[in-house]
Formats: sequence, structure tokens, C-alpha cells
Amino acid sequence: MTVGLLYDSTKCVGCNACSEACKEQNKLPGAVEDHPTAYTYTVVEDHNGANVRKLCMHCLVPTCASVCPVGALRKTPEGPVVYDSEKCMGCRYCMMACPFDVPKYQWDRAVPIVGKCIMCYDRVKEGQSTACATACAYGATVFGERNNLIMDARERIRANPSGYVDAVYGIKEAGGTGVLMLSAVPFGALGLKTNLTDDPPPMRTWQVLSKLPDFVTVWGTSLYAIHWITSRRDEVAKNERGE
Repeated sequence: MTVGLLYDSTKCVGCNACSEACKEQNKLPGAVEDHPTAYTYTVVEDHNGANVRKLCMHCLVPTCASVCPVGALRKTPEGPVVYDSEKCMGCRYCMMACPFDVPKYQWDRAVPIVGKCIMCYDRVKEGQSTACATACAYGATVFGERNNLIMDARERIRANPSGYVDAVYGIKEAGGTGVLMLSAVPFGALGLKTNLTDDPPPMRTWQVLSKLPDFVTVWGTSLYAIHWITSRRDEVAKNERGE
């Protein structure tokens, strides 16, 4: 059984109870920030009067896990994508690969690690709801089995077609995600990426590489990868520092 979260933007009042609960559950220092960081895993953003949560989307086929050379990120059987800081070597490939720009780095620590939502995996393993869903008093965030959440989302749209965009964000984006979203305004207006393909990024990469001759794959891809990773890492670092 794959679990997930359904977030209904139309029910969200922007109280940030989910963010506070996440902070407490993960023992994260400091106040809730106005954007996701290595110390604030989820926030509620206001986009012209419409709220949206920003957090790890828990892809069904996570690119972050596919590029991690040491297995610090992995997809669990229950659905959450979890992170093991003891295995992490700080390469930050996950930050470069994530189609949703989720993983963040602790630039201020001598021994930094990556920070991101792990969908309260310890609670999920015990059959409990996530801290954010439990804390939401307005039913904007609901925890449950992914297929049931999809049915719930579609039923909400059927019951109130004028109140929702006729789509559920996360069913197909980047191959599908464990976090699903409903909105009364176009998803792009909430700052969500709308140019993602339906194929999981790791599958597209493999389809391309499998058609190349071995020597091109090994040498050409490796040389390009080194150049791309170096450039992308510098870009991510500048963005993280606000430069």
C-alpha cells in the first residue's frame, strides 16, 4: 500500500499549523521561514490570495534517489522518500536532479547535511498520520492511501466543478507523486511546475543512454556529466545563498 497526502488549496487558510507541526516532529531549530530550507521542510505560500503548500512531493520514481551514489535517499515500500544523513557524502546531486527543487543544504554547518520532508516516516511505519495532516484543523491536508486520495480528490471536483481546476496535480507529473494537490486557480498560478513530463526523469535518462554506443555512453556522458554537475552545483549554491 502506497500512502500519500492530498492538499486542497481551497480549504487552506494559511495558518502554518502544518509547518509548525513539521518543525516539532523533526526537531528543526528556528522559526518557520517564508520558503523551504534545510531547517523548514514545508511552508504555506500566498499567491495572490490563493495558498499552496511547498514540500517534498515524494515522487513515485524519485530522481533524487536514482542519482544518489551512496543510497542516502531511498523510496520506501510505504511511499515516503527518506534520507539517511549517515550515508550522505555531501555531493548534492539530489539537489541538482530533483524536478521540484526540493532538497536543501545546510550551508551554515561545519558538517552540513541535506534537509527535506520525509513524510513523517517513523509515524507512517506505526500506522499513524503525518504530523502536518494531524495538525490541520481545516482538512486542507489529508493523509491516506494514495489511490483513495485520488478518488477523494476527483469526487471533490465532481461535487463542486466550478470550485476547482479539473485536474489533480501529482497524478502524472514527473511520473506521479505521493503528494497530490487541488486548486481553484491554475497550478502555475500557485508557483507549481506545469512543464513536467508524465515520464519519470530517471526512466527518460535510461532510455536515452541505452540507445548510445558503449564508448559514447561511458566517455561522452561522463565528461558532460562532470561539466554539467559542476555548473549546476555552482548555480544551486548561489540560489541557496540568495546571490
